[in-house]
Order: sequence, then structure tokens, then C-alpha cells
Amino acid sequence: MTDEPTNGGPRQRTKTRGEERADAVKTPSRFELAERIEALEAELAQATARSEEHLYNWQRSAADFSNYKRRTEDERAQLGQFSNAILIGKLLAVLDDFDRALENVPPEAHDAWIEGVKLVERKLRTVLESEGVTPIEAVGQPFDPNLHEAVVHEPTADHPDNQVIGELQRGYRLRDRVIRPSLVRVANNPKEQ
Repeated sequence: MTDEPTNGGPRQRTKTRGEERADAVKTPSRFELAERIEALEAELAQATARSEEHLYNWQRSAADFSNYKRRTEDERAQLGQFSNAILIGKLLAVLDDFDRALENVPPEAHDAWIEGVKLVERKLRTVLESEGVTPIEAVGQPFDPNLHEAVVHEPTADHPDNQVIGELQRGYRLRDRVIRPSLVRVANNPKEQ
């Protein structure tokens, strides 16, 4: 048997489905391929630009959030310190009362009782010092309106002008912040003016 048709003409071979599909696919020209490449490159450039913009916005949002977090933590710490400062300010009045009581101990008081009061006063000072409270040195120092509050200006030639010559109420700092200024007497030397 031969593949030759019997009716006299050449026999056409039938195409397989794969061949039919391959023939159905339109092959683009070089010009069409170049246009498609340019369009894809433009899309890629736009997508890259959007991607970079989104990355920049994300980084900026992350930095903003980090700053917000740090700022709220700082505010929370300051609020805690402020709350402590209010309580410490109230305790300073108690410490002043202890100082006045110990300065005016009656002669008939028992030594054991006085020692007990001194022990309580030292314990209170230790607690305040552990929280960062320190007294402000005033007597003999030049007057500083940031640390001292002048209650009395005394004319005197015995001390330099604007020198603190007496302390009416002790001032205190909480770490580096003044929570109560010293109430002081200040020398007013007419010779040095």
C-alpha cells in the first residue's frame, strides 16, 4: 500500500491538532514586538516608581511611629516624675517640721525619745535622697534667682552685695530640676553698688 491517492491526485496529509494550533497563532512582526517591549518597559518603570514611592512612604511611617513611641514614652516618664515631684513637695513640708522640732527640743525631753525622732528624720531624708532629692546649698553663695527666692534684702557692710546671708526655708532639687527654691536673706551692700 502506498500513500498515493487512487483517484489520481496527490493526497493531502491531514494536520494534527498541535499543528493546527501552531498555525492559528499569529506571529508578531519585529515592529509589533518592539512596540510591546517598549510598552512593557514603560509599565515596569511605572511599577518601579510606585514601588519606590510606597517604600519611601512605609519608611517614613515607620520613622513617624518610632518617634511617636519615643515621645509618648518620654511624656509618660515626665508625667511619672511630675507625680513624684508633687508627692515629694508634700513630704518636704514634713521634713521641715522635723527640722524645726529638732531645733527646739525642750530640755526635759528624754534622750531616747529624741534619738527616735532623729532616726525617723534621717530615714525620711534617706528615702528622699534615694529618689534623687538633694538640698540646695544657699548660705554663703551668690544669689541665684533660679535656686533662691529672696525674702529679705538686708543692708550690711559685713558681706558682699547679693550674697545669701541666711536661709529661712531650705530649697530642694529633684535630680536637676528645682522643686522648691530656698527662701533666703540677701546682703545689700551699699558700698559695692
